[in-house]
Amino acid sequence: MADKKFTTISGIELKEVYTEPSGMNELPGQFPYTRGIQKDMYRGKPWTMRQYAGFSTAEESNKRYHYLLSQGTMGLSVAFDLPTQIGYDSDHELAEGEVGKVGVAIDSLKDMEILFDGIELKNITTSMTINATAAILLAMYIALAKKQGADLKQISGTIQNDILKEYAARGTYIYPPEPSMRLITDIFEYCSKEVPKWNTISISGYHIREAGSTAVQELAFTLANGKTYLKAALDKGLDINVFAKRLSFFFNCHNNFFEEIAKFRAARRMWAHITKELGATDPGAQKLRFHTQTGGSTLTAQQPMNNIVRVSMQALAAVLGGTQSLHTNGYDEALSLPTEAAAKIALRTQQIIAFESGVTDTVDPLAGSYFIEALTNELEAAAQIYIDRIDAMGGSVKAIEQDYIQQEIAAAAYQYQNDIESGDRVLVGVNKFTQQEEVAQNVFRVDDGIRRQQMDKLNRLKASRNNDQVKTALQNLTTAARGKDNLMPYILAAVECYATLGEIADTLRKIFGEY
Repeated sequence: MADKKFTTISGIELKEVYTEPSGMNELPGQFPYTRGIQKDMYRGKPWTMRQYAGFSTAEESNKRYHYLLSQGTMGLSVAFDLPTQIGYDSDHELAEGEVGKVGVAIDSLKDMEILFDGIELKNITTSMTINATAAILLAMYIALAKKQGADLKQISGTIQNDILKEYAARGTYIYPPEPSMRLITDIFEYCSKEVPKWNTISISGYHIREAGSTAVQELAFTLANGKTYLKAALDKGLDINVFAKRLSFFFNCHNNFFEEIAKFRAARRMWAHITKELGATDPGAQKLRFHTQTGGSTLTAQQPMNNIVRVSMQALAAVLGGTQSLHTNGYDEALSLPTEAAAKIALRTQQIIAFESGVTDTVDPLAGSYFIEALTNELEAAAQIYIDRIDAMGGSVKAIEQDYIQQEIAAAAYQYQNDIESGDRVLVGVNKFTQQEEVAQNVFRVDDGIRRQQMDKLNRLKASRNNDQVKTALQNLTTAARGKDNLMPYILAAVECYATLGEIADTLRKIFGEY
C-alpha cells in the first residue's frame, strides 16, 4: 500500500492523516482511539459491507445470500424469525403466524446446513442477530463448520448475544437475568479456547435507539451494558486481555449527521478508558470495534424513495465515524422485508461511498473541526452522567430490574413523537412536503404456508434421527445446567445429534425458569 498515491480529482495529494498544533495531536490507532482503531483505517481495507437478510425457510434465505454474495457483499448477516429468537420450534402453538416472518426459521442443525448450502464458512464472516438462544445457534454454526472440515481456530463472525438490551428495549428474552448472564460468560470462555477468532458478543445500542432513545442514551446505556459484561467475565476469572478482544458493538446511525459522527468518536474514547480502568493493558482489548446499521425507525412508509437519501446520509456518517462494518437499510423496509431491488441499491450505496466519494482516502477527516471536537466532548460528558448513575445503582442488571433504563428510553421516545406531531421536528413527506400517496408496488410478502413446510421437516427429522442419543444429550445438558459446568459443550453435543432448538431451550427453561 505504501507506494499508492491518494489524490483528489484535481490531483491534490492527500496525507494519510491531518494533525494541527492546536492540541489535536492524537493519532488514529493510538489510545484512546478517538480517531479510529487502525492507524490507516480504510486505506488499509474498507469496512465489511454486510447486508442483513433472512426470511421464510432456510432454502429461500440461502438463495438471497447467494444473490448478495454475487453482488459484492463481503459478509453475511442472518436475521432469525421470532420463534427461533425465543426458543420455540416452528410447530409450537405460539409460533403460529410468526414462522419465517421477521427472519429465517431455524429449528435444527438440518436447517443450518440448508441455510449455508454452497457457502464455505471458512471463506466468509457471518453475523447472527440472536440473543436468548445465541448459544444454540452458535453451536449449530460450529457443528456445521466441523462438518465442512473448517479449522475452528480460523472461522470468524459475530453473535449478538446481548441479553441486557433485550430486557431494556427489545423483549426477546427467555430466562431471568442471572442464568442469561451465565450463558453469555460460558460462550466467552468456550470461544476463547475453541473458536478464538469469533466475536462472542455484539453489545447493541441499535435496538435501544430504535426503541426511541437519544444518541446520548444509546451511547451511555450500551457502554454501561458493556461494562456489566466485562465485570461478569472478570468475576468468572477470565482474562480481560483475552476476552475483551472479542467483544464488538452494534450502533444505530440516525439522522443528525454530525451528532452521529461525534457519538462514534466518543464511544471509542470512553470504552478505551472503561477497559483500561478494569485492567486491560493490551491495545486489542481497549479498542471499541463496531458494526453500524442505518436507522430503521427513521424510514418512512410515505414517499419511500426518500429513504434512499436518508440511508445514504446515515451510511456516510457511519463511515466518517470510523465503523468496521455496515448494513444499509432497503428503502422499502417501512413497508415490508426488502425486495431484491432495494437490497441491491442499499449495497450500491456503500460501494459508491467506498469507491467514488473519496472519504476513505484519509483517516478521520473531520478531526480538528471546532464543532466536531466540541460535540464529541459534549456527548461524552452527557453519557458519563448516565453511566455514573447506573454504576451507583450497582450496574446495568440492577438499573434494568429497577426499570430505570426502560423509563428513560420511553420518556425520550415520547418527546420525539411529540416534536413530530407538533411540527417542531420536520419529517419530510410525513409532517411537511406531503402528497397524496400512491399505493406501493412490489411489496415483499412471506407466505404463511411455510409453517407447514417447517413442521413436515421437523416430523421427518424426528423420525430419522437417533432419538436415544437426543434423550441422553438433553439429560446431560440438564445435569450440567443444575451444576456449574460450562454449558457450550453440552449444547453442541445436543445439536450434533439433531436435537431441535425448542428441545434444547425447553431443557434450560425447566432449570432456569422464564422471566
